[in-house]
Amino acid sequence: MRIFKNKEQRVIKVIEKAMPAVVSIAVSEKDKTKKSSSNNFSLEKADNSQDFINGGSGFIIEEKGIVLTNRHVVSGKDIQCFITLGSGEKFKAELIARDPLDDLAILQFNPTGKNFPVIPLGDSNKVKLGETVLALGNVLGFLKNTVSAGIISGLSRSITAQIEKNTKPSEMRGLIQTDAAINPGNSGGPLINLSGRAIGISVATVAGLENIGFALPINIVKRDLGEFKKHGRITRSFLGIRYLTINEDVSKKLNLPVKYGALVIKGHSFDTAVVEKSPADKAGIKEKDIILEWNGDKITSDKNIQDYLSNSRTGDKVVMKILRDGKKFERILILTERM
Repeated sequence: MRIFKNKEQRVIKVIEKAMPAVVSIAVSEKDKTKKSSSNNFSLEKADNSQDFINGGSGFIIEEKGIVLTNRHVVSGKDIQCFITLGSGEKFKAELIARDPLDDLAILQFNPTGKNFPVIPLGDSNKVKLGETVLALGNVLGFLKNTVSAGIISGLSRSITAQIEKNTKPSEMRGLIQTDAAINPGNSGGPLINLSGRAIGISVATVAGLENIGFALPINIVKRDLGEFKKHGRITRSFLGIRYLTINEDVSKKLNLPVKYGALVIKGHSFDTAVVEKSPADKAGIKEKDIILEWNGDKITSDKNIQDYLSNSRTGDKVVMKILRDGKKFERILILTERM
């Protein structure tokens, strides 16, 4: 690798190489005309006969035209997606997969059969605090080829956000925090390091706070790509319980015998703590059980059940240590695809 004389030159070279692979994404309803609401930023129209209902950024990761973006960028049913390259070329794109839990979607375009520039994927497990990163995208849909620079300012962050319209807010865990500006329209764009590799996908900001943005770690993307190539869709492991992660405060408040683990408990009176015919149900897990360990590792606030599920695959065997009525025992279950 060529060694540049200073950091500025290196940043410029990285941007020059990566930017051609960054795209604008516009979404319209098929067979309908729907005007964009004031809550949606406008994008340059790829087809003047269409009215766009959503949009954002994305980036090409395979020469044949595979594009990564956020799930919320391409939300909605019966939609049509359009890709605009930095060169101004416009294409219709097919939505080929959406992650049912994480804010990730995969598109494909390329009616011409040509090869396109790509951004290679890095390793988000090797990201360090203070590392310089660049956020690339198309701010507000018309400020194209926008770059912001910053550092990694936090790791393994958890936030609660509404990923798609008309859905309940959900927790997003394991996110990369950065002070590189992530603005409306940047959603779905790459967060890259100074090696020019994507280590995350820009996903969210915190309203009212400056210099705090979040990116989905690229290793989650790699997992989903592997699932898609294997199954033709993105599958997620399913356990089938509702639970409360135990810490010192929860233990004290509920008078529990341990200060770690997951208490199997329904959130509302109309909920069920254990989903019928789920892996947990078949393994004999019951309401008020405390799950202490997952394959020998403790369940804690820092690594809860959702974290273990995110790193698991359908068909994995899991040995759980359970505490019930003061007695500890183990149960073995097989994870299934999310129901």
